[in-house]
Amino acid sequence: MPAKKPAKKKSPAAKRHNSKPLKLTGRGRTLSSKNVFQGRVFWITRDEVNEPGGVRATREVIRHNGSAVILAVDTRTNPADPGILLIRQWRHAAGQFLLELPAGRIEPGEKLIPSARRELMEETGYRARKWSKLTRYYASPGFLTEAMNILLAEDLSQGQAAPEDDEKIEVHMTPLSQVLCLIRDGKILDGKTLIGVLTYACFHDAKA
Repeated sequence: MPAKKPAKKKSPAAKRHNSKPLKLTGRGRTLSSKNVFQGRVFWITRDEVNEPGGVRATREVIRHNGSAVILAVDTRTNPADPGILLIRQWRHAAGQFLLELPAGRIEPGEKLIPSARRELMEETGYRARKWSKLTRYYASPGFLTEAMNILLAEDLSQGQAAPEDDEKIEVHMTPLSQVLCLIRDGKILDGKTLIGVLTYACFHDAKA
């Protein structure tokens, strides 16, 4: 009688395929946290955590108060193709000039809209009478706490900019159609600008 062949062991992938779908509940818990770096704009902690699903891990997290991003729109000149206020500045980390929406860090204890008003005026000289929330997202939630709060600023008036000493900023009021062409051609690489402009364009198209 021939010997029986040993049963093949299931691969880890096969085991995962045959298991029930994973459903995560609850919240993570921080067991300990140590400050390992303190900078002017952000700080870094090394955290020991218990996360949903039974994961225990060490996470190094960049801590940031969050940012106000301003999508300033001129609907008076051409309502069908409104102007989008862009700034152009050198970004050391990217190693190039970038076209962006105005934005800045929310200072400790500062409210969102006052922060956005301050940043818009300082960087561009523009002021807005009408403010509303457009969207909010996390810049890189794997290791960064920074939440990007994009506000729609309308009914604009122009004044004198007052940038920081280390800020050299060009200001460009650009038609939405042209901004979308720049996005399509890969000439706008800044994430907050891509998300803000494309979100606004969806709403604008829906109203048209």
